[in-house]
Amino acid sequence: MLKALLTDVDGTLTDPSRRINTAAITAIRSLQDSGVEVVFASGNTACFMDALCKMLGTRGTFIAENGGVFRVGYTGPLHIKGDQAACRQALELVQSHYRKEGKELDLYSPSYRFADLAFARTVPVEEVKNLLLHLPVRVIDTGYAIHLQAEGVDKGSALLALAQEMNLRASDFLAIGDSVNDTPMLKRAGIGVAVANAHPDTKAAAAFVTREEYGDGFVEAVEKYFSYLRPR
Repeated sequence: MLKALLTDVDGTLTDPSRRINTAAITAIRSLQDSGVEVVFASGNTACFMDALCKMLGTRGTFIAENGGVFRVGYTGPLHIKGDQAACRQALELVQSHYRKEGKELDLYSPSYRFADLAFARTVPVEEVKNLLLHLPVRVIDTGYAIHLQAEGVDKGSALLALAQEMNLRASDFLAIGDSVNDTPMLKRAGIGVAVANAHPDTKAAAAFVTREEYGDGFVEAVEKYFSYLRPR
């Protein structure tokens, strides 16, 4: 049996415009009311995730910055993984390259990030990867932003650490996602689900792929596995 739900946000709970699916909100609250903890996992910042938890009615546990940060409950300490210094060095190199071409990167909340750095998808991600081949960072394209993250840090490694902090195992989680950066957590979880709009690599790592896309796919997954979930 499963004891918690771990879900990505953008592209999994939302539509393509990043509007949260209202049926997904109802499903999340139903799980919480039944005693099953819902945990969000995203590339967004910790402060964004804190607000999301409060607005949607969870207990405040989340993974942020693609595994670079996690917290258990609203009062738990913020655990920071990875090496942002390496990410800053990588970002400076990328900025310098594109400034020579007259381009300025659109950074996403750099002052609110503790582990990774992110910017808009206005430059070719493969070109960014080639620029940073010699640095110890990963370039992650979530479909919504390009992230620079320290090697060895991802949503899967964060799930392992988070589960231990919660006195659970990674196999106690049902995980749902859509992007390549969700693949590690789908592989680590007891059951991994990809929504229909997911990247092919994410679908390949999943035990089940929904018929529906985006937030409707999330609701489909919850309905399919609801009987597997038990209160802690």
